[in-house]
Amino acid sequence: MGMTGALKAAGVATGDEVIVPAYDTGELARAVVAAGATPVFADIDPLTYCLAPAATGRAVTSRTAAVVLVHRFGHPTDSAAFAELATEHGVLLLEEEEDGAELGGDIAQRLERARHLDRRLVGVRTPVPVEGHRYQRYVVRVPGNGRPDRDALARWLRRRGVACEVPVPIPVHRMREFRRDGFVLAETERAADETLALPPLDVLSPAELRRLVSVCDELGGLLQPA
Repeated sequence: MGMTGALKAAGVATGDEVIVPAYDTGELARAVVAAGATPVFADIDPLTYCLAPAATGRAVTSRTAAVVLVHRFGHPTDSAAFAELATEHGVLLLEEEEDGAELGGDIAQRLERARHLDRRLVGVRTPVPVEGHRYQRYVVRVPGNGRPDRDALARWLRRRGVACEVPVPIPVHRMREFRRDGFVLAETERAADETLALPPLDVLSPAELRRLVSVCDELGGLLQPA
C-alpha cells in the first residue's frame, strides 16, 4: 500500500490537512493530494533532515488530520517527541522509510565507513553520529557560500569519477504546484542549498573509499568559510 492508500485507510479525507516535510522529492505531497487532503509543510531539524517537532507543532491547525514522518537518509526521527505531539493535538502519525529498498546491507560496515569519513573529510560538515543512524546515504553539508560552493564540489567529484547527488534540488514548498508567496522554511532551504550525498557506503571498495577522501579533500579544503 502506498502513502495515498495509507492515508485513505486511516480516514484522511477531503478538507483535511496533512503535515509533511518540504525537504523531499514532492512524491509525498502528491500522495496527500491524491488522497483528497492538503499538504502542509513544516521545517526540518538541521542535524537530522527529519521534521522538527517544534516546527511541526506550530504547523498544526484545527484541520490537521495527520503528520507523515520520514526517516531521512537512515537517520531516525524523534519518535518520543512526535508521540507527545500526536497525543497533545489528537493527530495521526504515519511513518515512511526513505529509500526503502536500501534498508538491507551491512549496517556495521556502513557505520565503520561513516566513522572513517567523519575523521578524514575536510571542508565539509559530516553527518551527526547519533544512535540509530543507519547511513543509508552519507550526506555532507558544504558550508560557506551555500549552493555555488556545493555545486562546485559536486562538479569536481564527478569529473574525477566520484558519484554524488544533490538530494533535494528544489524544496517542495518552492515547486510551482505547491508554492505560496512569502512562505519560508529557513532550515529546509539552507539544507537544499548545502547538502550533497556521496556514494552509498555499501558499494565502495576500500580503494574507492580512499579515493573518495582524496578527491573530496583536494577541493573541500578550499571551501571552508573565511
